[in-house]
Amino acid sequence: MNPRSPWPALWALVIGFFMILIDTTIVSVANPAIKAALDPHTANLDNVVWVTSSYLLAYAVPLLITGRLGDRFGPRRVYLVGLVVFTLASVGSGLSGTLDALVATRAVQGLGAALMTPQTMAVITRTFPRERRGAAMGLWGGTAGVATLVGPLLGGVLVDAWGWEWIFFINVPVGVVAFVLAWMLVPDLETHRHRFDMVGVALSALGLFLIVFGLQEAATYDWGIIVGPISVWGLIGAGVVVMVAFVWWQGRTRREPLVPLALFRDRNFGLANAGASAVGFTVTSMSLPYMFFLQASRGLTPTQAALLPMALLSGILSPFAGRLLDRIDARLMVVPALLIVASALGWYIGLILADAPILMFLLPSALMGLGNAGMWGPLATTATRSMDPRQAGAGASIYNTTRTVGSVVGSAAIAALMQSRLVANLPGAAGAAGGGAGFGQGQLPAGVAGPFGQAMAQSLILPAVVAVLAAVLMLFLLPSDRSPLPAG
Repeated sequence: MNPRSPWPALWALVIGFFMILIDTTIVSVANPAIKAALDPHTANLDNVVWVTSSYLLAYAVPLLITGRLGDRFGPRRVYLVGLVVFTLASVGSGLSGTLDALVATRAVQGLGAALMTPQTMAVITRTFPRERRGAAMGLWGGTAGVATLVGPLLGGVLVDAWGWEWIFFINVPVGVVAFVLAWMLVPDLETHRHRFDMVGVALSALGLFLIVFGLQEAATYDWGIIVGPISVWGLIGAGVVVMVAFVWWQGRTRREPLVPLALFRDRNFGLANAGASAVGFTVTSMSLPYMFFLQASRGLTPTQAALLPMALLSGILSPFAGRLLDRIDARLMVVPALLIVASALGWYIGLILADAPILMFLLPSALMGLGNAGMWGPLATTATRSMDPRQAGAGASIYNTTRTVGSVVGSAAIAALMQSRLVANLPGAAGAAGGGAGFGQGQLPAGVAGPFGQAMAQSLILPAVVAVLAAVLMLFLLPSDRSPLPAG
């Protein structure tokens, strides 16, 4: 039986959701410290970026099935299991003594996060009426936006105070509190039997892995041969083919598909998923080069690098954006927000290339916070507003998969682009930068810091372009009262 008000349950779930999303970006500000501690003798950045990519990949791949697990066994039970896995893996990450061990425990963290995330969105869809879902999704989406922005700030404070290990240890007390509150406040909702499409799971996992691994390792192998006849482009192409086969299988299987294609008859559901993927790509990919620029090129500490107003503005404005969306056309909020984010990234690029005073970077940071407030919640509301509650698990799985896949591809693509721009701007100097210490903590020598900053600025062009393309795509959203309920 549902509680009299669904809000206490949502607030309990939001605590755990906030924690797992912080872990998608908290590592960005700690990457220089992690590299200096666990990978100090190489200049390549793609090795340490796998600390983020392994988490996101293990997070994205199971999402298509974990939402159905929530429908089958109850979102409360699956959420609590995922929370335990995530918290224990956080301990393992903090205790890691090698980069390989850290990458492995981060993957386990991602699996725990995959169990938790769809349950939060499904509970909203199943417990809030359609006319009040905007405010609830505003909180959910605002949590997603604020978490991705607070991550670097929290990471900077923890790295400076106690070391990079504490960006993982901090999850333990938060995880315990989140477990107790979810156990007490989240209701046991009705369960539904599902026949799981294991062929679909295998195809989606293989396709995503091939694409992301190809992008991740592209710079290392100069977009050429990896081993024998296997090339970077071959891996990416094979991944695309497998994903096409996955979509074909979803339309042909007689078992219950992982992705009910009928959901995409609702234009807003399909476009909101595309927008979520683009937003995930943009936010994840912009944080990596920007944090490396602030610390390696400008010599800021992790805390100084992350001490920016965008998280504060996003957190304040997101709930208002959610309530407003219950009354206005989504395009009036989402399209300007995406263009604001693109403008802020363009401003960052100009300031970096002009070698502007560091305080000037606070201005585009504030603009970035404004844009974030208008992206996350409105996209989630648009995707779920017309959804049949019986499809809550499947819809939540699809939405969170597309959002996280965007983050995965963004992380992999920006790593490849950053490395290629470093090679172009510092030919023959990458290995010598910093006296063999690579691009770890501390400011680079004067002759290297400038070209390094230019490489990071050039890398920021990619997320800016993706944000603009997403804004154009969102122009095709329908007003909510014209978006039909998809067939069950």
